Amino acid sequence: MTESERPLSDDPRDEPADEDRVAERAHLLPEEISAGSADPIGQAEQILAESDDRTDDPERTQQEYSQTNESDAGNSR
Repeated sequence: MTESERPLSDDPRDEPADEDRVAERAHLLPEEISAGSADPIGQAEQILAESDDRTDDPERTQQEYSQTNESDAGNSR
């Protein structure tokens, strides 16, 4: 199993919370609706797993995932 295929949480007590997160994220955003999605649940699981991975180890994942740092974004607030 690759890291992106790993469960959102290895703790079985977290399973209902993970299911809730996936169900909430599976509601497609307008741009996702227009692009289409054959598997919103699978898409949500992948997005959340990658998000958790970036949160858990931001230095390592900064090189692996496409993301924007605040310093790179121009801080246009």
